[in-house]
Amino acid sequence: MLKVNEIFYSLQGEGYNTGTASVFVRLSGCNLHCAFCDTRHEQGTMMSVADIVEEVARYPQAPLVVLTGGEPSLFIDDDLVAALKQGTGKRIAIETNGTHALPAGIDWVTLSPKQGFEGGDAHPVVLDRCDELKVVYLGQDLSQYQGIAATHRYLQPCYVPDERQCQRNMQACVEAVLAHPEWRLSLQVHRVLHIR
Repeated sequence: MLKVNEIFYSLQGEGYNTGTASVFVRLSGCNLHCAFCDTRHEQGTMMSVADIVEEVARYPQAPLVVLTGGEPSLFIDDDLVAALKQGTGKRIAIETNGTHALPAGIDWVTLSPKQGFEGGDAHPVVLDRCDELKVVYLGQDLSQYQGIAATHRYLQPCYVPDERQCQRNMQACVEAVLAHPEWRLSLQVHRVLHIR
């Protein structure tokens, strides 16, 4: 049984797969406590693997399942990934902070390390490779990520309720990408489109 915050169908709003129709399986619970996190970890429904697969299968048109959270690597295993693949025929992606090893069978790994944020430094990143490295940028030294092999590298401004601070975060992110062109800018497009 897994504590599922929500399962919903929308467009991926971040990173390489931006604009891709996806079914999101958002799990509750995380080993970090980032102030900017948009998951309400106390909320959720206990669901079996079979129930999760059944719910995801309600969206046959979606080519991608995104396991997110919270921190999904704390809860998922080979059985869940295999059941999702067999039961839905979809590609499986995960968005992870990288502090735990991942089960087999995941097709796309988005690593979003949280070192430098509250609680992040106490949990070192154990993943050293990913398809996509997505850093929530607040001015941290980008050289700390050089040891991570990533096909794609993205800086994403930290979205906060204060609109002026949000604009400053975006400008800092743009300047960082201009200074470090091996990185690309990722905006949370779902916020602009007012979708989940």
